[in-house]
Amino acid sequence: MPRYRFADFVLSPRQRTLVRAGEPLPLIPRYFDLLRFLIERRADAVHRRDIFDGVWTDVIVSDSALSQAIRTLRRTLGDDPREPRYIRTVSRHGYQFVCVDLVEEDDDGSAAVAPPAASLPATATADVTLPADDEAQTAEAEVDPRAPWLAILLGDSPSEAAREEQRDAAERLHALGTAETLRRLEGHPHAARARAVLRDTRHQVAGAGPVPLLGPPDGFAAARALVALRARRAARLVAGRWIGGTSGGALAGAAAGFVGGLLLALVPGATAPLSVAPVLAAVGAACGAFGGAGVSAGLSVAEAIAFSGRRPALMLGAALGGGLAGGVAQVMARWTLGALFGLAPAIGGLVAGLAIGAGVGAGYAFGTRGVPAGLAAPRRRSRLAVALCTGAGGALAALALSLAGIPLVGGTLHLVAQASAGAQVALTPLGRLIGEPEFGPLTRTLIALAEGGTFGAGLAFGLTRRP
Repeated sequence: MPRYRFADFVLSPRQRTLVRAGEPLPLIPRYFDLLRFLIERRADAVHRRDIFDGVWTDVIVSDSALSQAIRTLRRTLGDDPREPRYIRTVSRHGYQFVCVDLVEEDDDGSAAVAPPAASLPATATADVTLPADDEAQTAEAEVDPRAPWLAILLGDSPSEAAREEQRDAAERLHALGTAETLRRLEGHPHAARARAVLRDTRHQVAGAGPVPLLGPPDGFAAARALVALRARRAARLVAGRWIGGTSGGALAGAAAGFVGGLLLALVPGATAPLSVAPVLAAVGAACGAFGGAGVSAGLSVAEAIAFSGRRPALMLGAALGGGLAGGVAQVMARWTLGALFGLAPAIGGLVAGLAIGAGVGAGYAFGTRGVPAGLAAPRRRSRLAVALCTGAGGALAALALSLAGIPLVGGTLHLVAQASAGAQVALTPLGRLIGEPEFGPLTRTLIALAEGGTFGAGLAFGLTRRP
């Protein structure tokens, strides 16, 4: 395995270290992988899409995440984007590593030692310059290195460019010391928003300290600002995943309904016509899409805003989304059946939505447990494994509901058919196929397992589709 020398830096993929003049420089793993990726492909101007596919292989991130990573690398290397020595921006394309004196050598595992400083260009050991506008600001920065960055962090942020500057300032303040920075924020009118930015960037700075949200007097305001910040940044990605999850739920519901309709029409002694299959497919698609919309919305938002406590956040988000969808469906179904047919069957919409959402969320969290934070984007077999885990979570939740006597879509249709004269979607023939005289507990349980498992797997498969 090779290692790379350039200027007074040594990058060792084998030891996963970046050393400057004998001193290790801290980088979070993802940023180290990005620098290595650009160096290995230094002959090319690498497209953003290729960077996402090569570095962010397991999650979906926005362009702003890549911009932040490049900004951090430039700061670590002491690079100037206007006159780049290491990383060049290729407009509307991507980035390229452009250092001309890079040497590739075998990595024998020995400590990385840089060449003598005297043999290096004078600019190679230059530190990152602070953005001082005049001599007074420069003098202030020398006396108090936090002052200029605190001024940026606590300033107004009406534009996207200003928000990016605040993120940059927050990262620099983490490097100078998180605890002291938090102490300096106390009592400032914009402390809650600044604390939210510090919390949002602490995962991007190796060695950054903790940033508590709920403890300080402005804790709830800081938490609210953090949620708004992350939701705004990930809004487009969340919308895409919500559409994918809704579509996956609809397809799963349609497939389950169609197969159920075929069985009703083809089992021995059945009286239902084949036309019941497309009808149940349409009903299943509608129910799957509605439930998928709620659960996938909760999952996507939870993934976007929860960097700490990801697993419980996914369960809670999916449960709340499923409960909301189930509650609305329950009210609408009762109104419709009561007004049109005078029926009032037992419908477990709210409870069923909460349970299925929590089960799907737990299965999805288990299937994506290797992702520490962000919107998971597994590929090929990993994607199938996530779908199977999510389906298993949905099936277990459906099993619990069945044992509690709370019906899902199939059970509700059977109750409606029993209460309606001439209805042909009663599931009694399926019970006889299984060996029960009617739609008994075993039949109800098996159908619920199939419903919950199919819904969870379909939703996960649609949710994790890469844009």
